[in-house]
Amino acid sequence: MDLLAKLEILADAAKYDVACTSSGIDRDAQKGKLGNTLAAGCCHSFAADGRCITLLKVLMTNVCVYDCAYCVNRASNEVPRAAFKPRELADLTVSFYRRNYIEGLFLSSGVIRNPDHTTELMIRTLEILREEHGFRGYIHAKAVPGTSPELIDRLGHLADRMSVNLELPSQQSLRLLAPEKDKQRILSPMKQIRDNIAVDKDTRALMRRETTYMTQVSPKRKERAFVPAGQSTQMIIGATPESDFQILNLSAALYRTLSLKRVFFSAYMPVNDDARLPGADAVQLNREHRLYQADWLLRFYRFDVTEIIDEAHPFLDPDLDPKANWAINNLDFFPVEVNTAPLESLLRVPGIGVRGARLIMRARRTTCLRESELRKLGIAYKRARFFITCGGTYAGRGADFSPEGLRAQLAAPIKGGAHGRRSAKTTPGQLSLFEKVETPEKLRAAGKDPRKLDTGAPPTADGSFGWQRALEAHTTVAV
Repeated sequence: MDLLAKLEILADAAKYDVACTSSGIDRDAQKGKLGNTLAAGCCHSFAADGRCITLLKVLMTNVCVYDCAYCVNRASNEVPRAAFKPRELADLTVSFYRRNYIEGLFLSSGVIRNPDHTTELMIRTLEILREEHGFRGYIHAKAVPGTSPELIDRLGHLADRMSVNLELPSQQSLRLLAPEKDKQRILSPMKQIRDNIAVDKDTRALMRRETTYMTQVSPKRKERAFVPAGQSTQMIIGATPESDFQILNLSAALYRTLSLKRVFFSAYMPVNDDARLPGADAVQLNREHRLYQADWLLRFYRFDVTEIIDEAHPFLDPDLDPKANWAINNLDFFPVEVNTAPLESLLRVPGIGVRGARLIMRARRTTCLRESELRKLGIAYKRARFFITCGGTYAGRGADFSPEGLRAQLAAPIKGGAHGRRSAKTTPGQLSLFEKVETPEKLRAAGKDPRKLDTGAPPTADGSFGWQRALEAHTTVAV
C-alpha cells in the first residue's frame, strides 16, 4: 500500500479522537534543529496573532486486537486496514512541517499485537523525529493501557503531552462495551504519568537551586522533561446511561487526584450495529456542549460540582448554560455591584468571564463603571445586566427579577453557528485531508460569486488540496 492510501485511511480513522488541546508549553527554536512550540498552539484553533494552528492527527495503525462495541476500528469490523512504518510517519510529519501545513503531531493508535509492541512503534517514530530530525515542534501521544511502565516512561520523555482514554464513565459500562479493557489497566498509566511529572519537576527544581559548593559539571546530553504539557483524557458521552451528575463528579475527581490538564467529552456517534449500543442515531452535541461549559466552571470559575448539579436533577438544563442556571437558582446572591464586588463574586455573574472580571478589577481603580465602560471591556452586557448594579443602579430594568422571568430572558437554544460543520448539528469528525476545495476559478466557471468562497484551508492554484500536493511532492522525493 502506498503512502497516500495509508494517510487517507489512518487520518480518517483518527477523527473520532477529540482530545486535541493547546500545547501548554513554550519551546524556542535552536540552531541546527527543526521547529519550535508555542503555548497557544492547538489542533484546528487560532493563536494569539490570528494564525490557524494545526496538528497532523493520525493513527499509527487502525489494526486492533480489541473488539470494543463503539469503535469503528474494532477487530470484527471489515474496514480497510493500514499501518505506518515509524520512518514513513516521521518523514511525512517533517515534510508537512517544512511546508507550514502543520505545527505538530497528534499520534494515537489501534492496538497491534499487544500494547507494548504498539508503544514501541510510536516510540521509534518519535525518536526519529526528536533525535534524527531535531524536531522541536509539539507532539501529543496517546498512551495505550496495559503498556509496560518502562515504555510509558520513554514515551513520556519524547512527547509534550500524553493522554490515556478513559473511554467510558464507569466500570460497568466498560465491562459492557469494552470487555477486554478494565479500569485498573487504564488508571495505572495515568497514575504513572502523574507521578513521573511530579518527580521530574521536583528533580529539576532541586538542580536549579545549586545548593552545593562543588563545581557543577553539565551532563553532555540533557534529558528531555517528562510530559511538560501534562496529561489529559477523553470519555464517550451518550453510549451508556450515566448521568451528567456522575460524569461531572468523575471529572472533578480526575482533576483532583490525577492532576489532569483537561477532560474531553466526545458525543457518541453510531458507527457500528451492535445490540449493546443505543438505538437512536441522534448525536448528543448539545449535551456535550453543556458538559464542556460545566467543566469550564470547575476549572476556571471556582465552582464546585454540587453548585452546578445535584442528584435530584442529574442532567444539565439543555436550554440554559450551567452558570446562568446557577444564578437563577441563587437570586439571593444578586445583584452584584460591579464597582465594589470582589473577584469571586464577579466570576459568578453570567456574561462576565475570567478575563472580563480581571479587567473590571483593574478599570474600576480609576473610574466608575457603567454600561458603556462595561461594553468596552468586552462584557456580555446583554446577559450580565440582570445580575449587576452600576453605581447603585440596577441594570436589568424592565425584567421580572424572578427565576421564571429571568429564565424567559436567558433561555435559548445552543447555536451551532452560521458556518462550519457544527451548524448542521452533526459532528462527522475532523476535516479530511482529501476533501475537494472550491476555488475561485471553479466558482467563476460555475457562474458563482468567488467572494462567497468559504473553505477550511486556503485554495491552491490548481484546485487541489494543499496537503495532498505536499504528500505527492514528499512521495515523489522519497520514492
